[in-house]
Amino acid sequence: MGEDRGALAFRAVPNLKTSHFAHPDSTSHEPLWWRAQSTGRVCLNSGSGRASIANFASLSLAEKREHSEYEPTSAQLLKHPLAIVAYVPRDAALFLAGAVAGAAAKTVTAPLDRIKLLMQTHGVRAGQQTAKKAIGFIEAITLIGKEEGLKGYWKGNLPQVIRIIPYSAVQLFAYEFYKKLFKGKDCELSVIGRLAAGACAGMTSTFITYPLDVLRLRLAVEPGYRSMSQVALNMLKEEGVASFYNGLGPSLIGIAPYIAVNFCVFDLVKKALPEDFQTRTEASLLTALVSAGIATLTCYPLDTVRRQMQMRGTPYKTVLDAFPGIIERDGVVGLYRGFLPNALKNLPNSSIRLTTFDTVKRLIAASEKEFQRIVEENRQKQHSDASN
Repeated sequence: MGEDRGALAFRAVPNLKTSHFAHPDSTSHEPLWWRAQSTGRVCLNSGSGRASIANFASLSLAEKREHSEYEPTSAQLLKHPLAIVAYVPRDAALFLAGAVAGAAAKTVTAPLDRIKLLMQTHGVRAGQQTAKKAIGFIEAITLIGKEEGLKGYWKGNLPQVIRIIPYSAVQLFAYEFYKKLFKGKDCELSVIGRLAAGACAGMTSTFITYPLDVLRLRLAVEPGYRSMSQVALNMLKEEGVASFYNGLGPSLIGIAPYIAVNFCVFDLVKKALPEDFQTRTEASLLTALVSAGIATLTCYPLDTVRRQMQMRGTPYKTVLDAFPGIIERDGVVGLYRGFLPNALKNLPNSSIRLTTFDTVKRLIAASEKEFQRIVEENRQKQHSDASN
């Protein structure tokens, strides 16, 4: 029996990059991550008794050293306030940016969202069996103003704002997590991988925050309720816990392609732009408008189905019941009721969110660069003082 032989395998490490900043204890501009390379020749013995000679190279990395002694002073931070942002954990900064951007976007576009919901659900609202099948955009605006006044356009916005804070955060972090999960062996993310990451992120955030979405809808379109807690207690008493997840199926089915298309198109279009243009705010705005427009046009019918299934007294139990039921009552156009205000709402909404994320990422990178620049200046000054 032949003797077992060891095998030497070489494997590429993609996307391996070193820092652009100098090591604190180095007099030269070495990177923070040390690099030690050696080359030589190795003799490989095969089972047949033959020996072959091959060149080899090795790369070793050493852990970066702390440089707290060179950190910026209070005076330096006051002079260069951008460096202060470097003290905020990256995840916390992105979470806060997502929360603020989401809340602001929802509040600005709340009137259009209320109009859209009224147009989507008018024909099946409880206790209004004699109501006309559909109302138009202008009719919806007039109806809300006449019955509820100016504040009626923002009715149901509070639960939406409360919902969007965890929704945006979960969606962002989930998207980053799933992108890492769906990377191929070469550590590159394919188009299919981006779509899958977006779909999973959308479903994860929707499932976690879905009850708040149902409460927001009930408060927005059903008369008699004044607070979110009143709606929740009434639903628990009359319909049970399951009512908080009515329409979850079409919601997951609808949000998966929407977020997948939206995020994927945004990433790919942004990546295809010239490098100098990618960092500009107008590039993010334009890219977000394109991605949101494509996603909204593709996935809107599922949103209409979801809204009508969330209503109390809805005749639809499944998505398969809802689609033919809506088409029979209102025609194919019924699937796109409220599309105009929804498009007007989603385009700026998506643009604000995605542009804010891009801006914050650039701000974080700039703050880290500024922080490291001050650290390097302090290091050089201390070494210079010590040598003198």
